[in-house]
Order: sequence, then C-alpha cells, then structure tokens
Amino acid sequence: MKHLVTGGAGFIGSNYIFYLLEKYPEDKVICLDKLTYAGNLSTLKTVLDLPNFKFVKGDICDRELVYDLVENERPDVIVNFAAESHVDRSIEDPSIFLNTNIIGTSVLMDAARKYEIKRFHQVSTDEVYGDLPLDRPDLLFHEDTPLHTSSPYSSSKAGADLLVMAYYRTFGLPVTISRCSNNYGPYQFPEKLIPLMIAKALNEEKLPVYGDGANVRDWLYVEDHCEAIDLIVRKGRIGEVYNVGGHNERNNLTIVKLILEELGKSEDLIHFVTDRKGHDRRYAIDPTKIHNELGWLPKTTFEKGIKETIAWYLEHREWWQTIMSGEYQNYYQKMYLDKGRV
Repeated sequence: MKHLVTGGAGFIGSNYIFYLLEKYPEDKVICLDKLTYAGNLSTLKTVLDLPNFKFVKGDICDRELVYDLVENERPDVIVNFAAESHVDRSIEDPSIFLNTNIIGTSVLMDAARKYEIKRFHQVSTDEVYGDLPLDRPDLLFHEDTPLHTSSPYSSSKAGADLLVMAYYRTFGLPVTISRCSNNYGPYQFPEKLIPLMIAKALNEEKLPVYGDGANVRDWLYVEDHCEAIDLIVRKGRIGEVYNVGGHNERNNLTIVKLILEELGKSEDLIHFVTDRKGHDRRYAIDPTKIHNELGWLPKTTFEKGIKETIAWYLEHREWWQTIMSGEYQNYYQKMYLDKGRV
C-alpha cells in the first residue's frame, strides 16, 4: 500500500509514519509537510534515507503542487494530519487556521476525487464537541454528540469535518474521520502542556498553569492513536466517524505536579496565570464504537506512558532544545537544499 501522509513532520504525523514503516516494511510512505513552525524535518531523520520513504516540502493549500504529487505518486490512501492546532495561536490569528484546516482539506479531497484515491482519512479532534461539566463524570463525547466549538481552532476543525462528510455524501468520496483526545509522547512540539512543563522544569523556570489548573483532558499515548488510525484506514466503514480516547482523564494541575515529582523538582515552580479565553473545562471520549467494530483499545496506561514520555525528553534534550532556540528551522536547508536532494 502507498500512503500520502500530510503534516507528517509534526508530532502525531511523524509517529504515524514511524508506525507504518515499522509495521509494514513493504509499504511506501510519502510525507507532505510545509515545515511551518511546528513541522520539524529532523524528527524524520531516521527514515529520510529509506527507499520506501519520500519527503516533499509543500503546502496542502497549493492546489497545483498537491495535484502533481497525487498524479505522480498515485497513493492508495491520503491521511491528513496537516493542521494548525494550537488554540492560543488561533485566538491571535484565526485566518491561518481557516485557510489550512478548511481550504487545505478541500484541496486534498479534490485531488483524492480526481485521481480516485481509495481512502481519504481526516484526523480530527475531540475539541469539535466543545466541553463537558466537571461535575458530571458520567458524560462522555459520542460520535453523534452535536458539534459545539469554543475556539477558532476547534471551529476550523469542525468545519473541515463537515466538509469531509459533504464530500462523502455529495461525491461519494471514500472518507473516514477520527476524533482523538489529547495526545502525548515523543516528538511533541514544546508549546504543548506536557513537553512545555518538562522543558521548563528541567530549566528551573516557572511552570505557567492556566486558571486554577482544574481543566480535565483525556490523555492518549500517541502510539495507541497511530494504531487506531491504521485500523480505521484499513478496516473502518466508509463515511463513518470514530472517536479515539485513552480512558485517562487527568486535570492539568495533576499532570504538572506529576511531572515535577518525576523530575524531582519543587512544586514552588508552579505559577498560575490568567486563564485562556473560552477555555474548555473537560473533554472525555467514549471509544466504544472503535472497540466494538475494530477491536481497538488503548494499550498504554497513563502511568506508564507519562514515565516513558518524560524519559524520552530527558534522553533527547538536543531535539527540543534545538526547537526552543529556533535552530531546527534550518534543518531543511542543511538536509535538502545544501545536499542537493531537491
């Protein structure tokens, strides 16, 4: 099978590429990534020279580039991870999110239609459902939960989801959608909660916690998520949405304290800051559908996953320190342009 993975130099996309290449060594993977601030080519350095892997720098909104790539490579499936995904950034500049997350998705689907791709899979988020009250732990997001967004980011992802289903109903495009809870694990960009807190704690810096820190998220280890997407792409029913959750609800303050404890740092480093505008209180996903239909359940407990994640960041300081210094953005120049690969 030949896979076109968009946004594959980002956190979840890169882990998905590693998962595919390890599990299916006969498959071919093409990665399309714009290498914006969150796309890091050095993340993919272990696979760049594999004969069944190809990297292409480009924007999913570039219709000519996308069409040429799909026409020349003729992938069997397109898995779309490419997205602007940071809520705070979406509040500062919503237009970037609308362009990439909605227009870019439409360009990919138009190419999928034109060249008769066998499956288009949209990677979405539980944030399209809005939030749940903290005092109702019995309430969970289901696939038929109404969309009720809170930020420009989640609105752009919900818009993309609606567009994907419209292409299925109007044009018969073979699509699937997965909506995941908060991912964590190796190679996560250090603006997100867990890697940010690890990095700041190691540097003895103040750890900024929004509001009272009581916001609850359902945490999903990234490798478990990759396995779920692979199952949906290969065996999921066309035209269906699948929720992918970790059954690991924790509030932000608990996460921060756990990281400090694991690193042997003082809780005095915690610094409460003004809460984010429209900050959702609780996310919680019910993954019953994907379990019943495809047999998927998360394999990694949070206790195990967070320890492995912290250990990974300790062992790969150069990776995230390079990002925080901004030097990582020169990696494409060094690896491709300077070496004449493109």
